[in-house]
Amino acid sequence: MTTHSYAAVVTWTGNRGTGTSGHRDYGRDHDVTAVGPAPIAGSADPAFRGDPARWNPEQLLVASLAQCHMLTYLHLCTIAGVAVTRYVDRARATMLAWSDGGRFEEVVLAPTVTVADPAMAQRAASLHDDAHRACFVANSVNFTVRHEPTVAVEL
Repeated sequence: MTTHSYAAVVTWTGNRGTGTSGHRDYGRDHDVTAVGPAPIAGSADPAFRGDPARWNPEQLLVASLAQCHMLTYLHLCTIAGVAVTRYVDRARATMLAWSDGGRFEEVVLAPTVTVADPAMAQRAASLHDDAHRACFVANSVNFTVRHEPTVAVEL
């Protein structure tokens, strides 16, 4: 077994002068940083007084699941000899919120994959199941992560 460690820093930037003196008195803006990549401008979901121009944690969770599935899938395609020429995932999620909390119900990954050869299409479709089972992030959440892939052949 191999252990990997990850670190990120979240810095609140939403103090409008009086801190958290009231729910409407502070911004939900923050920066997400780590050694290496450019910062991510974050906020709360607009439904929770956040800035719609910034990423919110819910979007980042969905993006993380989509990224992990894609990277795992592309790796498996390489091993299987499936030449993927395009990959776009329009992932979506359902979350329930109540007065003192909430939880994700489901994330649906909807990748559209283009392969170089029609003979690769069936194998390309089946590798999504393997990618789902191997995805580190999907294996770490306590809600359903489904995938609804589409496979096309490059013209």
